[in-house]
Amino acid sequence: MSADGDSHASEPKRTQGEGPVSTEKRTLSEILIGPARDVKDPEIFHQLSLVAFLAWVGLGSDGLSSSCYGPEEAFLALGTHQYMAVFLAMLMALTVFIISASYSQTIDTFPTGGGGYLVATKLLGRYAGVVSGCALVIDYVLTISISIASGADAIFSFLPASSLHFKFWICLLVVAVLIAMNLRGVKESVLSLLPIFIAFVITHVWLITYALVERASSIPRDVHAAFQQTGDSIHSMGFVALALLFLRAYSLGGGTYTGIEAVSNGLPILREPRNVTGKRTMIYMSVSLAFVAGGILFSYMLFDVGPQAGKTLNAVLFEKMASRWTLFGVPLGMPIVTFTLLTEGALLFVAAQTGFVDGPRVLASMATDRWLPRRFSNLSTRLVTQDGVLAMGLAAAVILIGTHASVDLLVVLYAINVFITFTLSQLGMTVHWWQERKTEPRWLHKMLINGVGCTFTGLILVLTVTLKFDQGGWVTVVMTGALVAVCVTVHSHYQRVQKAIEQLEADVLPEIFAAAEKAPAERDPDAPTAVLLVNGFNGLGLATLTTVQRLFGGQFRNVVFIGVGEIDSALLKGPEEVKHLEQQIADDMVEYCRFAADLGFHPELRSGIGPDVVVELHRLCLEVAHEFPHSVFFAGKLIFTDELDGFVSRFLHNHTALELQNWLQVQGLSLVILPVRVGAAQARAASIKAAATPRLAMQK
Repeated sequence: MSADGDSHASEPKRTQGEGPVSTEKRTLSEILIGPARDVKDPEIFHQLSLVAFLAWVGLGSDGLSSSCYGPEEAFLALGTHQYMAVFLAMLMALTVFIISASYSQTIDTFPTGGGGYLVATKLLGRYAGVVSGCALVIDYVLTISISIASGADAIFSFLPASSLHFKFWICLLVVAVLIAMNLRGVKESVLSLLPIFIAFVITHVWLITYALVERASSIPRDVHAAFQQTGDSIHSMGFVALALLFLRAYSLGGGTYTGIEAVSNGLPILREPRNVTGKRTMIYMSVSLAFVAGGILFSYMLFDVGPQAGKTLNAVLFEKMASRWTLFGVPLGMPIVTFTLLTEGALLFVAAQTGFVDGPRVLASMATDRWLPRRFSNLSTRLVTQDGVLAMGLAAAVILIGTHASVDLLVVLYAINVFITFTLSQLGMTVHWWQERKTEPRWLHKMLINGVGCTFTGLILVLTVTLKFDQGGWVTVVMTGALVAVCVTVHSHYQRVQKAIEQLEADVLPEIFAAAEKAPAERDPDAPTAVLLVNGFNGLGLATLTTVQRLFGGQFRNVVFIGVGEIDSALLKGPEEVKHLEQQIADDMVEYCRFAADLGFHPELRSGIGPDVVVELHRLCLEVAHEFPHSVFFAGKLIFTDELDGFVSRFLHNHTALELQNWLQVQGLSLVILPVRVGAAQARAASIKAAATPRLAMQK
């Protein structure tokens, strides 16, 4: 067990576990967040997963909430050429369907999870993947920030002006509440926000349908007039000038399309079969978003909506439509409008949920590939990527503090990064279908879908960056670039450490073979027993074994190996992955036992799995101490030298052995931490010798 390995969380999780630990009192966090979940229960995966409808609520709220500001931004950008809203609404709806169709193919190709990070990594290379992943992480942080700030603006627009100074603090409070909700679990947080989502959908679909039906007789005339006015404008100002005006409005409404990628990113939390559930969710999302966003934009033109001080265009539109509604002489229009606008503000808060659902998932995927600290892939006892949720929430809070929750500033930063991910993902899929053209009969059809999607998103990306860069969009570019630099640094460190451990394994081989004896000792539970805590079968565990043999000679008769497999976000997909991990850990322990037997020990193994390694180690250590009363526990601790030392290594690696040592001392047991030095020199030597050094198991 490495105190500084990279597979366990650095902070102890004080949770109610099994066995001797189960008698501990519940902590405050358990009371607020909820009791631990049993990952060994096969039904837990069914209980945690989302059906298509709930996935639409949890992942589609970001897209639907953008109808509160995306169509407005696009319509205002048309200026006096508002007749072009007819074409803009159609193009907006078409773009939604094109991007959705593209991502539906991504879901089919990557049925276990095909977000922008994974697609770019698999199809374009790891560096394209890390750029896509970093862009997506920043975008989700900004999604949380702008959704909460916009929601607060909408809610406070109904309150007295004297209360505005509370808005900033309310934003931070909402962040804290969403963090707490998501620490309990994704499904719980989605269910609690369901009424707001349903209220928004019902009121907006109803009002948009009324607008289209009420003006149905004039729609053909308005559409014909739009074509005629477009022709007149081409003659008066030129085709290029009018096209640039139209494209500018199209790009400024690009925020409408954010959130479409959320389904492919969130596939691991969907109900089996995931690809079917994902595509059904994508249909719900695309149809609702195209209808609401396109319908609102078209209704602006039908009702000749114009800007009014202190009101959104949606407020102006709904007031024009419904302000005079009555029922038996009782005015209902304004209460309905007020309720509708309140659902918009509330849904903007709900839209932040998309960032909390998918943001930690992207962080976990990048952490699994060693671009980010491994702690981001660790699960809490509630089977939630706790560190990811906290990171997203704290980053959003920092953004809100830095901008003082100003929507005007946040809008400038928003909707750039998502199109980086869109474009890279669709480009990767286009390349994929070209490479599969000999085996996929419908490769051309599929390549055209992703190719058109890539063209649309790439065009919006270029226009958005061009228009927003000087206004402050450069800040988003700088933040993304800085995160990419951090990821490259972290990845480089983990690679050097891995190579050093591999070299350590090769260095230990001669010592093991030289000290090998012919027969293992007989089992004697009352004899002195060395209990080795190991983290998988690697050079660190072997070095710890040989160090015990070298320092203590024949003092120990028995050796017991304890290994715990950590269930992280990459394994939380189904019971098959859990069973595979159990078997892998058991196989690793068997390999250790074979070497210990060659060294003359009587070997035994104890293994377990769980999201909290420390809790599982507590249980196994007490069991072994009860069975072998004269036990001494040992753990290896990597000591980094050269450039591997310093703050970075201390932050990127855990301290499980130190935490366990303190706990065992309270139980009256001893844990000896054996230092194992590794450094850059070993890492460089490993790079040279790796190709020539066979695996240890193969040599056996």
